[in-house]
Amino acid sequence: MLFEPRSGRLAAWGNALLAGQVSPDEAALSIVGEDAVHRVAGLPGEAGPVGLTLALGRLRALGVSGLRVALPAPGHPLGLSGPPEFNARALEAEEAVVCAGAALGLVPEVTEAGPAGDVHVSVLWQCLPVREAPPADVPSLGEAERELAEALREATVVLTRLDVAGSGPVAEAALSAYRARAEAGRDVLAPGYPARAVRVLALAQRVDLMVSLAYENGHGGAVAASEMAARAEALRPVERVARRALVAAYNAAVEQR
Repeated sequence: MLFEPRSGRLAAWGNALLAGQVSPDEAALSIVGEDAVHRVAGLPGEAGPVGLTLALGRLRALGVSGLRVALPAPGHPLGLSGPPEFNARALEAEEAVVCAGAALGLVPEVTEAGPAGDVHVSVLWQCLPVREAPPADVPSLGEAERELAEALREATVVLTRLDVAGSGPVAEAALSAYRARAEAGRDVLAPGYPARAVRVLALAQRVDLMVSLAYENGHGGAVAASEMAARAEALRPVERVARRALVAAYNAAVEQR
């Protein structure tokens, strides 16, 4: 499946709302997506958790002018600016949203309940103080696009040589679903984003899908320890590039303003 972080949906549709491109209700519905409910806790001026519509309005009243995405991984605090407490929470969640215009950040806590096939997902966004500083290691859209193209070429060559590129019925189904959604013109980003951001996000998701399929399909033909190590070495930088590109795309609305 395509990687669409909840922080990406919150930032994209929150930015569209802040820019006057969508209504509060449309933004909230798009952020929730297939989840059951999203609420925000810890907002200044609010005694307890509140719904998304109220939370977005409160953030705007607090001076928030834009929302940026962070997708940190161990050893790579991508999109974060501190303090350590916020970074640790974001790293545990593997994602976060950092506000522009106010020293606040949001980290999701996801709860799932119910049997397989009927899982009820609720998300509580914890609002926490952040350090006002440039986010770590976020490229420009142009840099992200160039990095993606190069990483995709290199990884395809290596993975094909090692016989671990995505193949088989599961891989074909995932790729077919990706192509169908792309051809249907699905909204990969909210209104107000530049066309280049949409293109970069779609390519980053495609690269991430390729990496995920390579991992999910096991070792393929890479049965020797040296070949397995080569596969990991090929995938690791591609994953990093894809995450950097995702962040650059989601943050483009803020950066262009």
